[in-house]
Amino acid sequence: QVQLVESGGGLVQPGGSLRLSCAASGSIFSIYTMGWYRQAPGKQRELVATITSVLSTNYADSVKGRFTISRDNAKNTAYLQMNSLKPEDTAVYYCNAKRPATGTNYWGQGTQVTVSS
Repeated sequence: QVQLVESGGGLVQPGGSLRLSCAASGSIFSIYTMGWYRQAPGKQRELVATITSVLSTNYADSVKGRFTISRDNAKNTAYLQMNSLKPEDTAVYYCNAKRPATGTNYWGQGTQVTVSS
């Protein structure tokens, strides 16, 4: 079992930055692929970025060059640095942990990000 707690969301103006954190507990953090997903009102949840245990990263086209995913295994924490934010980035952002060997997924409760002037 893995418990995930997101933090760092909030209201920011277009062009601004936020850093989301996802603190994990309950299992061996380093073996999990960590990911960030988001869901805007009336839309399906979509992938934002993932980072594997060997630090391979993947990004949605819409965030490439603006967002950076990282992890600190010593702190059992994953991060999402979001720069040059746009109103269309407004969504609830969810942290995900996936165990590659079994495909088991765990989700955080989500944190709201609102980009508005």
